[in-house]
Amino acid sequence: MKQETILLVDDEKEIVNLLDIYFRNEGYRLLKAYDGMEALDYLREETVDLIIMDVMMPRMDGIAACMEIREEQNMPIIMLSAKNSDMDKILGLSIGADDYVGKPFNPLELVARAKSQLRRYHRFNKEAPVKHNENELVFEDLVIDIAKHEVSVDNRKVKLTPREFSILELLARHQGQVLSMEQIYTNVWSDPFLDGGNTVMVHIRNIREKIELDPKRPRYIQTVWGIGYKLDRPS
Repeated sequence: MKQETILLVDDEKEIVNLLDIYFRNEGYRLLKAYDGMEALDYLREETVDLIIMDVMMPRMDGIAACMEIREEQNMPIIMLSAKNSDMDKILGLSIGADDYVGKPFNPLELVARAKSQLRRYHRFNKEAPVKHNENELVFEDLVIDIAKHEVSVDNRKVKLTPREFSILELLARHQGQVLSMEQIYTNVWSDPFLDGGNTVMVHIRNIREKIELDPKRPRYIQTVWGIGYKLDRPS
């Protein structure tokens, strides 16, 4: 079985070295970077399965680095930050991060979150033989290719993060059915709902920005006020 590679990006060497110990004990291969530019250099040369990256760093911070990474790659990104306000979390998730962990954190919890992200990422990206069109969910101009993990709208490729793709696929597989924010969160994040409502709303907004011609008047993902969201073929 291929050894999975995690890229640790933080200007605090003590944190990087601590996480290096925990993840190596779990059998992962570790790469270490101390700012966003160094992380991008690694990604030009190495195949990375998951990134754990601090927000506040010199030369290039985690927000800028995450945005640039998302232009080309879709591996899971877990953001670390001493800023724990809701707006900081929303910003991190809105620019393409898949999870947000506040400092100080429990290293064992971070390892568990990383494992969860990797399981989901590999499940949605693994290649498996499928029959023609069994892997596609089509809603007029919106096409979701499950096997290739690709989305297109009006023949235009749309880049979604793994988490965004998971939400869209979940809604598509339950066409016309209203799913509550709790149902979406527990299915996609595999965690207790708790305060996951804002997280779901941010991801839905990001998906709409990418697939809808007018996100303020969505054709595909409909809000059912007081209940949740549904995806249906446009009327």
